[in-house]
Amino acid sequence: MAIDYRWAMGQYDRLPELAAELVRVPVAVLVSVGGEPSARAAKAAATAVPVVSLFSTDPVRSGLVASLSRPGGNVTGISDFNVAIEPKRLSLLRDLVPQAAVFGVLLNPDFPPAAEQLRAIQAAAQTLGVPVAVLRARTDRELEAAFETVTQQRIPALLMANDPFFVSQREQLAVLAARHGVPAMYIFRDYVVAGGLMSYGADLADMYHQAGVYACRILKGTRPADLPVMQPTKFEFVINLKAAKALGVKFSENLLSLADEIIE
Repeated sequence: MAIDYRWAMGQYDRLPELAAELVRVPVAVLVSVGGEPSARAAKAAATAVPVVSLFSTDPVRSGLVASLSRPGGNVTGISDFNVAIEPKRLSLLRDLVPQAAVFGVLLNPDFPPAAEQLRAIQAAAQTLGVPVAVLRARTDRELEAAFETVTQQRIPALLMANDPFFVSQREQLAVLAARHGVPAMYIFRDYVVAGGLMSYGADLADMYHQAGVYACRILKGTRPADLPVMQPTKFEFVINLKAAKALGVKFSENLLSLADEIIE
């Protein structure tokens, strides 16, 4: 079995042509990761090819599948429902910095689910009674500018929204957070391994594994329409104590006890 890869490097406008290239190879199964932009590109290009996608929002509401239990058509996959866990992520950040009068939220405006992400975060912030300052970045230069704004406005803590471009820049984001002395909450463990402070979200490695399982089942003859969209069963809260020490942040015993993994 051969696996052919294409990577858009966070440039979403390249995805349709990259998906079309893979269909022309041709491939027996097209696996798309990175949320809705790649899922939509795969679905549009692979009208006659089975597609397994990793979704970052509700794929039914996004129009990518007919239902979770019976997706129909040629698309199925795994949904991490990251938008639905924003209240938990913000709550953990609030527990770390209880004195914060405002939280920063960093979004990529080019990521299609960004508006839905922001609505979920703002609703969670309203419940907690803390306003959010919205920052936007779609390039390396804009990331640096966003952290300059965090410093200038004295924003005490930052919530990083889910975005494939941010994941690809996780090391830079960890460096910027350390340089500007701001505690940040990320979505995946990969950020914390790269030097970020903490993360809460679905187990990304497990989701990729499940995508591979679905791809293998399709290669063995199962139709995508008969494979229900899976939802994650494992979420992980990861803390980096080295990053905490560098930032001068101290985790409470309660937060430490909630952690699934502590990186020292």
